[in-house]
Amino acid sequence: MDPDTLDRLAHRLRAARAVAAMTGAGISAESGVPTFRGADGLWRTYSAADLATPEAFARDPGLVWQWYRWRRDIIGRAQPNAGHLALARLQARLPAFTLITQNVDGLHQRAGSTNVVELHGNLWRTRCARGCGVVQDSAGDAPGGDGGEGSAAPPACPCGALLRPDVVWFGEPLDEARIDLAVRAAGACDVFLVVGTSALVYPAAGLPLVAGRAGALVVEVNLDDTPLTPHAGIALRGKAADVLPALESRL
Repeated sequence: MDPDTLDRLAHRLRAARAVAAMTGAGISAESGVPTFRGADGLWRTYSAADLATPEAFARDPGLVWQWYRWRRDIIGRAQPNAGHLALARLQARLPAFTLITQNVDGLHQRAGSTNVVELHGNLWRTRCARGCGVVQDSAGDAPGGDGGEGSAAPPACPCGALLRPDVVWFGEPLDEARIDLAVRAAGACDVFLVVGTSALVYPAAGLPLVAGRAGALVVEVNLDDTPLTPHAGIALRGKAADVLPALESRL
């Protein structure tokens, strides 16, 4: 990390009327959260692509819930890292700060961030699979806690339908209201921080481009180059848990 670059960025943040940040799997990986894709996501003989779909839930909701409880058991042991904590402090110190995340693990909220725009939902909530409108916090109601062969019934909605994890599955669109919030924040900010994301998954990957076209300074924090790198005004290479506290300490 170049100190002069961090000082220049800190100056831009202090002068900014509005700041937005978007985080991806990279920041959670630093807390030990696996991606749940590929080898990291294999459970029994199933992959995420086998289970994180509306069709899989319709076919065998108990099996899908067992997998999600296994994921919750892993994620529940993870702790927010210094990158999560630095973003929470930035939100508290800057006049208008919008935090957008592609992650569903809730680590930003546990770090102290508020009003988080969760593009892909939250693993610790459930909602009615039939669509009656019920959404519940549900830290402990999913069956099959050890990922084993348990046969406990999936949780039920008061309307009589089943509850499902309040996350976006493969083949499902993102929530339009959340996308609208994120697009408006990107278009109105002076600095847009992009932390730990591959910049491959749309529409989230388009948000930094929206910010850049509107005149914002786009800042990438990542271990490696991504498709966003050529469009970033500043690219900071390193772990979020190292880069973000170093930046925050200069404000």
